[in-house]
Amino acid sequence: MTELVAVLSTGKGTWGHVGRLINDGTWDKIVLITNDFGKENFTNEKGAEMIVIDNRQPILELVEAVKKALEGKLKGPEVAVNIVSGDGKEHMAVISALLKSGLAIRFMALTKEGIKEI
Repeated sequence: MTELVAVLSTGKGTWGHVGRLINDGTWDKIVLITNDFGKENFTNEKGAEMIVIDNRQPILELVEAVKKALEGKLKGPEVAVNIVSGDGKEHMAVISALLKSGLAIRFMALTKEGIKEI
């Protein structure tokens, strides 16, 4: 078991992928990086903690906002990461914030064979 950090944002069909990843996996903790729309509309059945970001911020500010929001929330030393949902700017901010926090990352995805590290 490990902690999951996933982006939940834009992208047709990506919410279903993230939802299945959450529900099919065995996670110690789940943190979703999302926007106001995601927080209000995503069915959060497993009690994932939601961190709301404003992706209109400049990238450096967004990285710091994500890093600050994650402080003390993850035990580490590594976390599972899923960035199927969202855009490149959100992905870069999340990955940068995790690495700057001293965490190792493992990319996880839902495949035909189940949840796999990629």
